[in-house]
Amino acid sequence: MRLLFSHRDFALLWWAGLLSIMGNWALQVALPVYIFEQTGSALATGLMFAASTLPRVLFGSVAGIYVDRWNRKKTLVITNILLCVGLLPLLLVSSAQLLWLIYLIAFTQSVLSQFSSPAENALLPLLVESKWLASANAMNALNNNLARLIGPALGGLLMASKGLALVVLFDASTFLLAAFLIGLIRQPKNSDADQESKQEAPAPNLLREWLAGFTLIRQNRTVTILFAYIALTALGEGVMAALFIPFVAEVLKGDSLAVGWLMSAQAVGGILGCLVIAAIATQFQPVKLFGWGSILVGLIDFVIFNYPAFISGVGLGIILFALAGLPVSALQAGHMTIFQEAVHDRYRGRIFGSYGTTMALTNLTGIGLGGWLGDRIGIIPVINIQAEVYFVGGVLVLLLLRHYYAERNVPLT
Repeated sequence: MRLLFSHRDFALLWWAGLLSIMGNWALQVALPVYIFEQTGSALATGLMFAASTLPRVLFGSVAGIYVDRWNRKKTLVITNILLCVGLLPLLLVSSAQLLWLIYLIAFTQSVLSQFSSPAENALLPLLVESKWLASANAMNALNNNLARLIGPALGGLLMASKGLALVVLFDASTFLLAAFLIGLIRQPKNSDADQESKQEAPAPNLLREWLAGFTLIRQNRTVTILFAYIALTALGEGVMAALFIPFVAEVLKGDSLAVGWLMSAQAVGGILGCLVIAAIATQFQPVKLFGWGSILVGLIDFVIFNYPAFISGVGLGIILFALAGLPVSALQAGHMTIFQEAVHDRYRGRIFGSYGTTMALTNLTGIGLGGWLGDRIGIIPVINIQAEVYFVGGVLVLLLLRHYYAERNVPLT
């Protein structure tokens, strides 16, 4: 928490992120509910999630090129304003005949988010000193967990009381407030990306710069390992996403209330874990936070998926979901810190864009694989893939990133 009081610019970025993510969660609850109420169709509801996911695959790495050329602070301010304005047409939706407008807006909002997410991750290292970077990343994960805890409940409450329009106005207002707060950030020191953007021609050579980003990923061992890790674990997360509800219903013998308790426990555990890691991160190497955090996540997930063979009920699952918050926070803080330190500022936007694309592709693959194998092999053997990839990924991180600190003084160029 010290960062929120001693680093003004980081605090502004943190509060802006908390508000906008909380608004997103509120709308992510309200829109599927509205679509299902209007249509009664799971397919119609699923199309909204597809519309939100597709831009991550199509535009993530390309958007990162522009983030590297543009001023990151201005990019975030303008993107948040556009996200605010882009939501307002949802106020026109009053029947199932206008559902196409929901899909179009979900797609457009996701496209804009491909610029804001890498811009925020690239801006953060310019706002705090290097020694505080892991703590800052832990605090960023904290606002994600706080938003996940508050946003869905708030979205459901607003939806039940005043309908979709009120949720839309709430989400739009969070983007407007986020733009205002980011606008108050003092202009960071001139980055290489800012200097180059003044010298280069207005129209980028997209193919050349896109390929330069992939060449950079391939040639730097640290970044290659990080991308391999995220591909592996995002695949496991996709498997988990496909089988989580069947696991709760058929293995834990729980209902929708049990699903809610487990998700709330995960959010609460994440909040507590982020606070702990933010306080102690400066005492540990990011590689250790990353690797051991991943190993512990794998072990806890393995117990979660297999304890029902010996103990019935969801009570132990709730406790374990909360306990997982600490290693998850450690892994996220270490992972993101290494990413930000290993990549030169002029390339951070496109690398984070490619990171999002890789995660989306492998996550979708995992969802398909989990659903297909789950029906054929069974829930338990398949859902354990998620625990296994985190454990193996953590071991590989500790073994393969031992070179990291020897290279740390030579940033990626």
